[in-house]
Amino acid sequence: MSLIQTVDQEIKQAMLAKNEIRLRGLRAIKAALLLAKTEKGAQVELSEEAEIKALQKQIKQRKDAVEIYQQQNRADLAKIELEEITVLEDFLPKQLSAQELAIAIKAIVQNLEVTDPKDMGKVIGAANKQLAGKSDGKSIAEMVKKVMAEI
Repeated sequence: MSLIQTVDQEIKQAMLAKNEIRLRGLRAIKAALLLAKTEKGAQVELSEEAEIKALQKQIKQRKDAVEIYQQQNRADLAKIELEEITVLEDFLPKQLSAQELAIAIKAIVQNLEVTDPKDMGKVIGAANKQLAGKSDGKSIAEMVKKVMAEI
């Protein structure tokens, strides 16, 4: 069953349960997936990677919005975004812990045989490809900087 079909079923359940928070998040997921599906002009089936990418994009947008709302002392709006992030994260694969991420990045550094901190871009690119869906780009970049500093 595709993610859109799963989300459709979840929307029905949220409507029946009158769970407004979950319903709002699910509708955001469906909208993001439909937009990603029609982005290239023709309707195409989304791969699992494309679905994950669309969800991660939505989470990143909401995290950015939370930061802005908190800077402007709008806790009410930040709360809404945080609730939606929680719903969106339910549909992503389990995220790597900081320890697991560090181990994975160290393995990537060894595989690429990187010895110079100037090659950080190479490591980040490989890590983003290999760890897509398991960690967000910001966390990967921060961990690569930490690991590369130890070299």
